[in-house]
Amino acid sequence: MPQWGVIFVEGPDATGFLQNQLSNSLLGMKRTHSPDIAKSTDSVRLVGYCSPKGRLIASGWIGLFPASETADDRYILFISKDIAASTAKRLAMYVLRSKVKVIDMSSEWSVSGFFDATSNNGFENLKTSKDHLVAEIPPVLAQDLTYNRNLIAHLANVKIESLIEDALDAWNDLEVLSAIPRIVLATQEQFVPQMINFESVAGVDFKKGCYPGQEIVARSQYRGAIKRRLFLVNITDDSITEAQISPGTEVFHSGDLNQPAGMVVLSARSMFESGRIDLQVECKLDALESGSIHLSAPDGPVLKIDSLPYPLLEI
Repeated sequence: MPQWGVIFVEGPDATGFLQNQLSNSLLGMKRTHSPDIAKSTDSVRLVGYCSPKGRLIASGWIGLFPASETADDRYILFISKDIAASTAKRLAMYVLRSKVKVIDMSSEWSVSGFFDATSNNGFENLKTSKDHLVAEIPPVLAQDLTYNRNLIAHLANVKIESLIEDALDAWNDLEVLSAIPRIVLATQEQFVPQMINFESVAGVDFKKGCYPGQEIVARSQYRGAIKRRLFLVNITDDSITEAQISPGTEVFHSGDLNQPAGMVVLSARSMFESGRIDLQVECKLDALESGSIHLSAPDGPVLKIDSLPYPLLEI
């Protein structure tokens, strides 16, 4: 999956260092020794990395994969490849005297994905080895089927048996339908976590200690300051271009055509219906009460609102 990269954070102080940087707690995470699969929130967690202003610089899935039984902690962060290098560089600035290394490994390691709708053990039918670091992420319910998903980090020269490249579009659509956002270069520092439902998909721990932007994130939660949310929308139009649906593309409300009402977070062409495009869109709450939402321009195509697959935590 060319849009994904990996950052390694390793050393005896890795847990404490990341605990002070990320929006979610890493305390109590289980160590996963390859070829075992990291499963559930005990072993894999959604995390965000915020600016001091509380805006998300990055997001991703993190697992604890030490190189051996006796090795120091080694965290693997699955992250958008276009922000991996800058995120690793920024994290490394705060290492100071901590015994920890932060390295963007996206050029040496590749990320593949595996999904199936047959059983919880479908991944075990794929031949892997100790060279594969596998993290199970939340399943997606679509068309009355539950699709299990796994992220796989592997050395770029290590092949995965049964790799199906044309399944990438299907993976991307499942990611959109999960309504779990992923920050990319075009959306960096655009959102406080709650603006894209990050707290509702277990990406924020409000009981943990301080991290960059923590005060703003907490204030947004407890003072009800959030007036924007992430929604699933769709459109069926064969004339839509990739530029019109790319992350960061603005959306407009029919009641206020002078300024954007939000933006595209992620998008993908549907794996189920020809011509349909599924999108995650961050949008003003009041824009959904009446009128219509238009893609990329005030007179752009009208978007249809879909239901979220999870309840929003009340703010």
